Amino acid sequence: MTKEPVLIGRPSLLRLTNAQVLLKLLRASGPCSKADLVRASGLAAPTVTNVVAHLASVGLIEPIGAGDSTGGRPPDILRFRGERGSVAGVEIGRDFLSILLTDVDGREIDRSHAAVPSSASTPAKVCSQIGFEIRTLLRKHGLPEKDLLDLVCAVPAIVNVKDGMVASFTAFQDWQNVPLRSLLEKEMKCRVTIENDTNLAAQGEAYRGAAQGEKNFVFITIGEGVGAGIFIGGRIYRGSQWSAGEIGYLQVPSISRERPTMHEYGRLEKVLGAPGILKSWRASAKGVRGAPKVERASAVFDLAEAGNAIAKRILNQRATILADIILDLCLILNPSVILLGGEVGNHPRLLQEVISLLEGSEIAVVRVQLGALGPGAILWGAVHIGVESAILGLIQPAQS
Repeated sequence: MTKEPVLIGRPSLLRLTNAQVLLKLLRASGPCSKADLVRASGLAAPTVTNVVAHLASVGLIEPIGAGDSTGGRPPDILRFRGERGSVAGVEIGRDFLSILLTDVDGREIDRSHAAVPSSASTPAKVCSQIGFEIRTLLRKHGLPEKDLLDLVCAVPAIVNVKDGMVASFTAFQDWQNVPLRSLLEKEMKCRVTIENDTNLAAQGEAYRGAAQGEKNFVFITIGEGVGAGIFIGGRIYRGSQWSAGEIGYLQVPSISRERPTMHEYGRLEKVLGAPGILKSWRASAKGVRGAPKVERASAVFDLAEAGNAIAKRILNQRATILADIILDLCLILNPSVILLGGEVGNHPRLLQEVISLLEGSEIAVVRVQLGALGPGAILWGAVHIGVESAILGLIQPAQS
């Protein structure tokens, strides 16, 4: 075990902090004794005994038998009870729902993926479908609904996390200033957090992907839209109006200026996003004998890899724009790494081109690499936030 620093503060805060420290150690190390926790945490033995008693009373830890004796009474071995409850991560996409159900140790229980018909895409109907999908998963595994402690929902939109409000999501019906947290709390009767999907993808990469151990990094996703999840000091940075990372609205040089509006694609999205790449391909390949028919933007980059001249030109144009954006972000934020994700952003040929274009930079040098989790980053980020919230909710009585 690695020894954990112990913070100093009010007694109620200390009790909560001590509980979090011990749980973190127990989850990281696996089953161990109270003596092990005393040595690893630096806390006094009576303090550890009291905290362990509280954690056992809320069902988060339990003894699983006696350990090896060192001459006296064999110590009780304790384990973290991941089955104490469950957490749901939900991704609302442009025409689908994806759900990941885990226990409170982040172990996957099950997942589902369902289409959302345009005729059933109002906030009320989407929340009803989310409830149906989650209840189906819980019943499948014999879990009561009350075991669901937290639900974290990702939306491809600007989200006021504090109030649980979605500003605008034009792919669905009537999604302007939607109180999504309130709607889902009524549907599921558990704690609910609403968050931007790219922010959660960044959180997922920090939790179990390519950004593990990184405190300052940026995750750029390029698909239908373009966005960035920004981590500063180990936390998501959302900005004063919740729009930090909305880089899809950045102005693109040599293209007419326009005012950003959340109800339309941003200028950068129109050029760098998948629809813009397909538009460029179709315009450039029109009338060219033998030009392949392309349905996905990533296929254009596949053609560039194979040597197609039109595709190589489109790739270089987009890589140049992306390299400029990355350099600007590095000069402003100076992160340790920038990750790329999304259907377009996760293409190895694009990464190779961007790295080549950045090689001459002498300042703000940064690693650029692909995310490790692919589309799953969003749900794993949601689960991470849900697990931490669920555990905090269970041990919160320790403050009293």
